[in-house]
Amino acid sequence: MALPPPDPQFVLRGTSAAVHTLHFSCGGQEPDVPILFSGSQNGFIHVWNLKTHRVDTTLDGHGRKSVYCVETMGGKNRLLSQGRDQRICLWDLAEGRASVTDSVFTENVGFCRCSLLKVAQGRWLMAMAAKALEEVQVLELPSKTSVCTLKPEVGAKLGMPMCLKLWQVSCGSQPLLLAGYEDGSVVLWNLSMGKASSQLGCHQEPVMSLDFDSEKAKGISGSSEKVLSIWSLNEQQNLQVYKTHKLVNAGISDITIRPDKKILATAGWDHRIRIFGWKKLKPLAVLDYHTAMVHCVSFSDHTDLSERLLAAGSKDHRISIWSIYT
Repeated sequence: MALPPPDPQFVLRGTSAAVHTLHFSCGGQEPDVPILFSGSQNGFIHVWNLKTHRVDTTLDGHGRKSVYCVETMGGKNRLLSQGRDQRICLWDLAEGRASVTDSVFTENVGFCRCSLLKVAQGRWLMAMAAKALEEVQVLELPSKTSVCTLKPEVGAKLGMPMCLKLWQVSCGSQPLLLAGYEDGSVVLWNLSMGKASSQLGCHQEPVMSLDFDSEKAKGISGSSEKVLSIWSLNEQQNLQVYKTHKLVNAGISDITIRPDKKILATAGWDHRIRIFGWKKLKPLAVLDYHTAMVHCVSFSDHTDLSERLLAAGSKDHRISIWSIYT
């Protein structure tokens, strides 16, 4: 008999708006207090102390426009955030500061989250949806130098990029980009050539979210339909459908594979968080707490496995925190 799903370990309240993005920062060499960044529809970024369950700092840099991407850049004091004000901001949070040190104007009207990849000490690549609707621009940070602009071939009709994932096989190898598009396709881009190396029709509807396991060369995507699509990359760098999984209810806002590559979590339009085994996509649990659409899911990166958590942010203004490691 299956065990009943657990209750949240605790719930964070006080964003006073829908929560659109979450990012943990628990690592670091010193015995840090684990923290969680959240970005809300009202334009605020909250820095949550996971020991006190309270907000330590509130950041306001997006003119009260929805924040839908927050990432740290090599430690919790350097932060990147992206909002509906068409800006990507870089923050310096050291020594209690809360200042935007630089920003990139994307001129993009969609809500495609940018993707970051560390390529060297202090150097990052950032992929973002560009001004031209079908294009993706890749910049190097912090210099903001343009690396390439990825344009679909004439007549490809992919529509807008909806989700992006920069990755590389190993440190120092060529960075690659996976992009999910409005027409339901997932495309693998070769950045050094500025060309698409493979395209796969995964969904009938826009790809809302994807994640990729570079060790197994296998990825997963979700859309507004009742289907999760699992696909793999063969040795010729061609994408192929590996399997599909039918969901009970339609609509996936976010998908994330846990760093240890054992399980994954999905954020559902049906208010539920679903946990699957990554190897065979076996359904493991349905976490039912929220009273509205779940927008985002994030796993913590704590060095101690027993301390690792899953966070989910919802339209109901709440962030549920779950312990599903034990």
